[in-house]
Amino acid sequence: MSEATTHDARRVTVRAPAKINLHLGVGAPRPDGFHPLATVYQAVGLYDDVTVSTWDEWSVQVRYEGLLADPSATGRPADRGVEHTVPLGEDNIAVRAGRALLAHHGIVDVAAAITIHKSIPVAGGMAGGSADAAATLVALDRLWDLDTPDDDLLALAATLGSDVPFSLLGGTAGGTGRGELVEPLADAGSWWWVVVGNDTGLSTPEVYRTFDEMSDVTSLSEPELPPELLDALARGDVHALAEHLANDLQDPALALRPDLQATFDDGYDAGALECLLSGSGPSVLLLCADADHARSVTAAMHEAGHGRAVAVPAPVSGVHVVSYDGPVG
Repeated sequence: MSEATTHDARRVTVRAPAKINLHLGVGAPRPDGFHPLATVYQAVGLYDDVTVSTWDEWSVQVRYEGLLADPSATGRPADRGVEHTVPLGEDNIAVRAGRALLAHHGIVDVAAAITIHKSIPVAGGMAGGSADAAATLVALDRLWDLDTPDDDLLALAATLGSDVPFSLLGGTAGGTGRGELVEPLADAGSWWWVVVGNDTGLSTPEVYRTFDEMSDVTSLSEPELPPELLDALARGDVHALAEHLANDLQDPALALRPDLQATFDDGYDAGALECLLSGSGPSVLLLCADADHARSVTAAMHEAGHGRAVAVPAPVSGVHVVSYDGPVG
């Protein structure tokens, strides 16, 4: 393939899950400016769907679904409140993923129309942009019959962002380096979380800057995966898991957004086993004992005014094709 078949009728839709961090250990900044991480990723049942088709130029449309389309919290369509945080041009991470895939194969004069059906909170600490990039890689690989090896897709994903490789993998995994080096972890649990979204996003770079300001970076040790948490996962012990959840970015994020403490307080009042900030925030995670408990906690959070609370299962699989419309005729 060397040229685009303009307005090709074929379409591929790929689904990608949100991620959470059960543990996020952060070290001192490296010479390249990135912080070394030791994190335990988990994919949860909250998804973005990405649909691609061959087109004569790159384009991105974003359609807000699920919680993001619920106007109840703000009294206005949710997309008007968050659309400005999602670049719709060449800077969109999905477009960058498509260009990286083509460059890997030495293909020119090809482009795609990308439509993102977004349910993962924007700037919410759940790697929605990374999910979109991973989904685009897989969708375009399928659309254009490129048969890119998995290892090559993971390598491409790592160039796009620290969380993108995990979005491809899904499940439960350990992440090291800046988070891009991922390995599956033993996980015998069937976990339930309540995700509490927030209308106002948090900037990940700003949270990391605040972490540096609040830390004695010269004394920070190299972060490591916590054996107690890994053991809790391997045994499927939800109460042990609750005891060992940790996020080094939580205090910096709360310093920037002290209003989030009220969400934590409401989560404990609702009966959550433990509350945790998702990544760099502002989404808050409430660990529950099982599905019935998650439904009860969700109802209590709604009563407390958190209309964007939703119960989700974990772990779930990584990116996967959900529909493929082949050639017509």
